[in-house]
Amino acid sequence: MVASTAPFGSRPAHRGTGAPGRPEPRHAVRLVRTPGTASPPPVAAPSAVPRPPRMPLRVRALRGRWLGWGLIGGGVVLVPWIGMLASTLPSTKQVSNWSAAWVGLDVMLAAGLLGTGVLFTRRDARHGLLAAATGALLLADAWFDVMTATPGAERTVALALAAGLEVPLAVLCGVLAARAVPSVPSRPRGGAEGLGGGTERLSGMSTPR
Repeated sequence: MVASTAPFGSRPAHRGTGAPGRPEPRHAVRLVRTPGTASPPPVAAPSAVPRPPRMPLRVRALRGRWLGWGLIGGGVVLVPWIGMLASTLPSTKQVSNWSAAWVGLDVMLAAGLLGTGVLFTRRDARHGLLAAATGALLLADAWFDVMTATPGAERTVALALAAGLEVPLAVLCGVLAARAVPSVPSRPRGGAEGLGGGTERLSGMSTPR
């Protein structure tokens, strides 16, 4: 197919695209099929990708509440378990894999500090997740260092490390984790029915759309 832009008058009027006897506009574009050329194949319209159905708002809010109540129930169940351990466990006990346990904890601490530092220098918001986990490990390390140390010089060194290094680092990681959490708008009164102004309940929280 080729396009012809010849002026009116060079071709008979009845060969145009208009009605017979009606003059064509000057310099009208006419498609002329040349011998031996095939018409272009039709272009198929792009098919729309179906979106997965969204979970209803009430269902998502209900799932969020059940998850929260499940975590609360787990904490409540631990209370009698802690009492039983306090009354039945011996104050001293010989354990195996003692060195492997402490080396593994220090490896996790090193990985957490390195990962938090790398993500923080790259302004990656995911540093908050590693900072929270690393802070919890630092507090656990300080607790077990002090509680498992023998009275005397070893206990003094453990207390000094906990107060001067581990606990301050844990506080710093907690601050980094808290600052990495995005601000959540206040939930309007009325629950899920009163949502308006561009907020949406998701798993029991209000997040901007």
